Amino acid sequence: MSDPRNVHNHEGPVFNEAVSGAQFAWNNQSVTQNQQNNSTVAPGFEALAALVDDLLQQLPRAGLADRDREDVEAAADEVRATISGPGTPEEGRVRRALAMLKGVLAPVATGVAAGTAAGAQQWAQTAIEGLTRLV
Repeated sequence: MSDPRNVHNHEGPVFNEAVSGAQFAWNNQSVTQNQQNNSTVAPGFEALAALVDDLLQQLPRAGLADRDREDVEAAADEVRATISGPGTPEEGRVRRALAMLKGVLAPVATGVAAGTAAGAQQWAQTAIEGLTRLV
């Protein structure tokens, strides 16, 4: 007896994994595609998003060392990514993202971070207080 052979004739794209937000066209003479991705903030998290945005705008004036500044930016980006989207974000993810952001601000707030600008310590303390109050 012979083994059956699997024959696949694919007439179009084949996706072997989940695909989300993709655009594709095939077998066209010409195509015009547009896509607009608006990162929205989950309902109820608008004040947190505004606080994080404000923190990022004030960050250059804090006078942090490049490494510290990059850590704050990465942590703030993680908070924004966690609260972005139409659905309610997972509470644990939000808490962890905020803990990371507060953690990178803590050395500035306590005066441990070297080379910070005048007023940076108060700025970081105010940011941490605001993040704590909102969650």
